Amino acid sequence: MATLSERILDAPAGTCVDRKVDRAFVHDGTGVLTLGTFREIGRDLAYPDRISVLFDHLAPANTSVTADLQADLRRFAREHGLSFSDVGEGICHQLMGEGHVLPGELVIGADSHTCTLGAFGAFATGVGATDMAAIWATGETWLRVPETIRVELVGRLGGMAEPKDLALSYVGRLGMDGATYRALEFVGEGAQTLSIAGRMTCANLAIEAGAKAGLFYADEVTRRYLAGFGHNVSVQHPEEGEYAREMTIDLGGIEPVVALPGRVDTVRPVTEVEGTPVDQVFVGTCTNGRFEDLERLAALLQGKRVRVRTIVVPASRRTLLEAVRTGVAERLLEAGVTIGPPGCGPCLGTHLGVIGEGEVCLSTANRNFTNRMGVGGEVFLGSVATAAATALAGALTSPEGVP
Repeated sequence: MATLSERILDAPAGTCVDRKVDRAFVHDGTGVLTLGTFREIGRDLAYPDRISVLFDHLAPANTSVTADLQADLRRFAREHGLSFSDVGEGICHQLMGEGHVLPGELVIGADSHTCTLGAFGAFATGVGATDMAAIWATGETWLRVPETIRVELVGRLGGMAEPKDLALSYVGRLGMDGATYRALEFVGEGAQTLSIAGRMTCANLAIEAGAKAGLFYADEVTRRYLAGFGHNVSVQHPEEGEYAREMTIDLGGIEPVVALPGRVDTVRPVTEVEGTPVDQVFVGTCTNGRFEDLERLAALLQGKRVRVRTIVVPASRRTLLEAVRTGVAERLLEAGVTIGPPGCGPCLGTHLGVIGEGEVCLSTANRNFTNRMGVGGEVFLGSVATAAATALAGALTSPEGVP
């Protein structure tokens, strides 16, 4: 009897293990650093068919220096037959979640939000460029199997609450270091009510509580989703395991919340800060840039006009295409929204929507650290519904009761 992490890593919590990596990926930022270290190692790629390089952080390139570095990484990926996605294809975590990551796999990404992919019943975690270079050279990595915090979800989200509100709420309860080097395991009947997009949002923020990974068990929802990409996977069933901590969250009690500037775990109901003026609203990232998010935003903005600059960046080309085919993109544009190329957008504060000193942004991203989206700017984190209500009002506004 074991937790899902223990089953995937095939060892009890606390054990240090060497394991072959099923999927390894880098983006344009960490890929440049990984390539430099890998060249110093001086070995051949161990399993090039398991490595992906995905351009998303500074895509398209924001400076000539960035362009030169990307050109070098691009050539390397193509010369060695690596799976490669270029400018405009989307965010690495989203793309890996579009039929590439399967239940039971060990997935390592050179980005802290790799935990997003635990939504598929995989053990997915981030490492630095040096560790990734070693994976390129050996095909393996070592891990200490984490203890697990069991997060039982009961009931169903109601009103205008979204999975993002759930994610921010559990980070608020745990604190930014409350799950350090532990795995979060989301279980219960409530977990099964969440869509794949919602699960990815919840797993994504696991790192914001310090967790090594955030996992959902693969169920019928997972199986149907992956069948759409040609995969026939088995359902994972929870076992009785030994947990470091157990917590229960009633989804029916979740309300729209925001994380106050500077800390992801300083979470308050939107109603407590309602009326705070904002200069920009940003909807996107690996947290909330999926079609489900864009569709919800379009529905809430239907027939209205935003009062502040509102930037939407789809998480992938597939997402953007679906938004175009369904008319979602048109409705967003009619509401005054600006749509950027698929990728990370302004999330990391380098281009495509950076805010200025003294400006305030309501973002659906996963981090609001000081100066992250622009030196001297302040960032509140919230859900898509809160973003819609705020964009329409020009100030932080709860989506509850907004027609």
